[in-house]
Amino acid sequence: MTTSTSLAGLAARLAEASCVKGPFDLTDGEQLDSYFDEYRLAADPALLRDTAAAMADLVPDDAQLLAGIELGGVPLVVALSAVTGLPAVFLRRSPKGYGSRRQIEGAAINGRRTVLVDDVVRSGSQLFTMTNTLRVAGAAVTDALCVLERPLGGRMLLAEHRVTLHSLLTEADLSGPRAGDAS
Repeated sequence: MTTSTSLAGLAARLAEASCVKGPFDLTDGEQLDSYFDEYRLAADPALLRDTAAAMADLVPDDAQLLAGIELGGVPLVVALSAVTGLPAVFLRRSPKGYGSRRQIEGAAINGRRTVLVDDVVRSGSQLFTMTNTLRVAGAAVTDALCVLERPLGGRMLLAEHRVTLHSLLTEADLSGPRAGDAS
């Protein structure tokens, strides 16, 4: 999916399926009138497939591994892995308290060039934290992908830490009411 017409069509489908009128409370105390519900995206197989296909164009050519952040990034990274053929890892916000006790599950990292995948980026703090987690584990992280970028400083924070953000859409690309996020 490389034409602007097909991306505009995907944006309209995402807005219709996933932009929900609020109110919605964010962890930082902010309240949104509407938000982007990534679970509605993940629950629609055709929309998830088409979103992953569009995001595949954003994956750097030298990427070796995809890393999805719980919870919204996991279905995206699974679909993107299927489209690109790249292996995936799954990141918890904190290590599991039982069983494997791991924070990172899936393919071996082994110094591979890893691309972070998440649904929505606002401040970038979650991607920044997961970048550090992956780097400590030995991954080379220089890029991150998201479906929706809200212009609230995330791109700048990541750039300060040598991570380039590639967003499929920005808030302005979605028609209708202000689209926030459920992250």
